[in-house]
Amino acid sequence: MTLVYNFLIGFLGSFLGVLPPGLINMYAAKISMKEGRKRAFLFSLGVCITVMTQTYIALILARYIEQHPEVVSMLQKVALGIFISLTIYFFFIAKDTRREIRDREHNSKKNRFFLGIFIAMLNLLPLPYWMYLSITFSAFELFSFSQLEIWMAVIGSGIGTYSSLALYVQFFRPKEHSKKLSLNMNYVIGLVTAAISIITLFKILREI
Repeated sequence: MTLVYNFLIGFLGSFLGVLPPGLINMYAAKISMKEGRKRAFLFSLGVCITVMTQTYIALILARYIEQHPEVVSMLQKVALGIFISLTIYFFFIAKDTRREIRDREHNSKKNRFFLGIFIAMLNLLPLPYWMYLSITFSAFELFSFSQLEIWMAVIGSGIGTYSSLALYVQFFRPKEHSKKLSLNMNYVIGLVTAAISIITLFKILREI
């Protein structure tokens, strides 16, 4: 049963995490509209490879943390600092995601698969995201860190990411004259990291 739980958590965690409009899924939609769905699916596949790699690394780190509870308290304080820093970054420093998404026709013949890998590598949030998510569900005995179960979660995260991007490729069509996103996704991410910061702070205070 743990195999099923790990797969579902991996799938839903990635699917819901990628679903809000952002640069990656909007880029996939743009490629689909300008160059065809085949290239957009190649781009999405490249993104999935990177996400699966990041998920695996995060789960291995999370397993180590769970097996060494003496470092949890220290890491909670480190995580609090990281998430507060990320909140400040996404609210006040990061570039507005509503900036123009430029069409680069001279790049249209390049392999979109590797472009997807590269763009997804720029996003490091899956690492703390999956560490936090897996340890939280493990506390409720809904997630296992055995090797097979970890791979099931990784596969689920890849399928979830691809499924979410596929919705944008298949159904989302940005208007030709629309060059900007209507929502600055950095604010959304900032709200998420702020919420995690508050939860982590409460945990630390409860242990004092």
